[in-house]
Amino acid sequence: MRTQQNWVGGSSYNPCSAEYVPPPPELLPELLSDLYDYVNGDAHSPLVQAAIAHAQFETLHPFVDGNGRTGRALIHLILRRRGLAPRFLPPISLILATWPEDYVAGLTHFRHVGPPDSPERSSAAALWLRTFAAATHRACVDAQRYTLQIAELTSSWRASLGKVRARSSKDLLLRTLPGAPIVTVESASALIQRSKTRTAAAIKALTEAGILRQHNIGRRRNRVFEAEGALDLFTGLERALASPTGDTITDPPARPAPDRPPRG
Repeated sequence: MRTQQNWVGGSSYNPCSAEYVPPPPELLPELLSDLYDYVNGDAHSPLVQAAIAHAQFETLHPFVDGNGRTGRALIHLILRRRGLAPRFLPPISLILATWPEDYVAGLTHFRHVGPPDSPERSSAAALWLRTFAAATHRACVDAQRYTLQIAELTSSWRASLGKVRARSSKDLLLRTLPGAPIVTVESASALIQRSKTRTAAAIKALTEAGILRQHNIGRRRNRVFEAEGALDLFTGLERALASPTGDTITDPPARPAPDRPPRG
């Protein structure tokens, strides 16, 4: 926890031109204790709790460095603890990063100074909650589209291979590739928990079917196998998340994102 005053934006010498000045360090113990109590309770729905906790943490800015990373992690910690997203991480923070003006405006309104029960305070908090809810919706839409695309891709893989026996090395490798689209025989063997001989045979079959492409790394024959279809879909997801509307054709990425792969 910081022991000195910090600020966001402006000069590094003084906060006179800062965009935001967090509370002084002597107030942090009480303010963080209040935030701890809120995060560990269930006064609001999981999504509202995650939104408020994130905004309050960013408002306190309790660390000298790493506040953004911790604030983003707090969102997913709450969603997981409350059971809303127990096994996946909706890319909410990536959408908020794509909407920087809306994000900053929402946090600024959330920091309204006034009586807690005043209409102005409620209106200010509501604006931030709407922004967070919209970002969550976009994140879920993009993630769901990606999930369906991966399912279609793996179905096409299986169709190109013909009949694949359940729990065989080929079956396990097909299930593994969406999450590990670049493998070696050694890494794939560890992932599917099969011998290197069986794994190599499965990789050979997938390479012959056009699912994997072999690359040789370095002077020695270090073979790496790449599932280009899975990589292309993930690149498409990254680009969509960086587009304000999710359509990179009409609305190009607004922040750094990978280029479209030059597949020939």
